[in-house]
Amino acid sequence: MKKTKILWIVAIIAIVVLIGLLVYGYVRKLTEEVKNPVVTMEVADYGTVKIELYPDVAPNTVKHFVSKVQEGYYDGLTFHRTIPEFMIQGGDKEGTGKGQTDYCIPGEFIANGFKGNKLKHERGVISMARTSYSYDSASTQFFIMTENTSSLDGHYAAFGKVIEGMDVVDKIANTEVVYRSSDLGANEKAPTNEDGSIIDSDRPVNPPVITKMTVETYGVDYSGYETVEPLDYVS
Repeated sequence: MKKTKILWIVAIIAIVVLIGLLVYGYVRKLTEEVKNPVVTMEVADYGTVKIELYPDVAPNTVKHFVSKVQEGYYDGLTFHRTIPEFMIQGGDKEGTGKGQTDYCIPGEFIANGFKGNKLKHERGVISMARTSYSYDSASTQFFIMTENTSSLDGHYAAFGKVIEGMDVVDKIANTEVVYRSSDLGANEKAPTNEDGSIIDSDRPVNPPVITKMTVETYGVDYSGYETVEPLDYVS
């Protein structure tokens, strides 16, 4: 009888300990801080930039960007537009800013009915480029702010911020360009390509190349982003 009583006590203690461990693990999981993904971007002859992404601000945009980085999509692409005291833009497969993809992603910003994104376009913030004719026209092009520009707030999907390497971003922004429209005289015409088409302003003479872009997700799966059909603006 005494032996049975002892076994019951031991069993009860074991159950209590097990429940305690389960509760501890559950509470720890709930309270443990989930780290945001961090992108490391290496730019040839310029240096390394680290960017923290914000899934809580623009979840689908972050999923898409992380997925493209993991695919190696940005490796070898360039910054095709650089403007000091404004931003640098890259991520176009053609390197012109006019490259097209067969899909777009929904615009996660207030003007498009997405209320959760209140991230301001301040210095260091990364945001998605899009066309002027559609809010849902972002694909792979992105830009990084070099100065605060409140006019973009709520109209573009900001989704992260540079945490290391803003000096590299500034160097890229100040790289030599073919010309700036603001520098043209009153009677001076913009330079043209061999076919007679006008060269876009703010285009670098030697576009900075993204040699490698990687991302640390800290074990979180960011796959499964939502896409939309590109707007047929010609029709």
